[in-house]
Amino acid sequence: MQGTRRNALRTLFGAAAAIIALRRQVEAQRSPQPMPSPNAPANENIPAGLDSPEIIHPDRAARATLNRTALRTDVEMLYRSAVELRDDVLHTDINATLSLGVVKKAHDIERLAKQIKERAKG
Repeated sequence: MQGTRRNALRTLFGAAAAIIALRRQVEAQRSPQPMPSPNAPANENIPAGLDSPEIIHPDRAARATLNRTALRTDVEMLYRSAVELRDDVLHTDINATLSLGVVKKAHDIERLAKQIKERAKG
């Protein structure tokens, strides 16, 4: 009877070990594999940038035209805001402090003027 218990336990532990090994193998196959980078070169022997299509630069004249029209609209907006600020300041009492709205409008005008200056430079 001792021999049969030992054989039964050996068979049971052997089967358990086989199941565990099989389960680990299945989990290893299911584990997520790293994806190749979309920025990786198609051929590793070619230096980077030589295997891709040529870089297409937009037309400089079209870009300059868009920049000019954006600059014009910003200048128009700056002018309108400055006129509104001037009217608000003219309608306030000289002895009173300026309202928060007037200060905010002045800050917005200053920010817009800096944007126009940067766009005119570049």
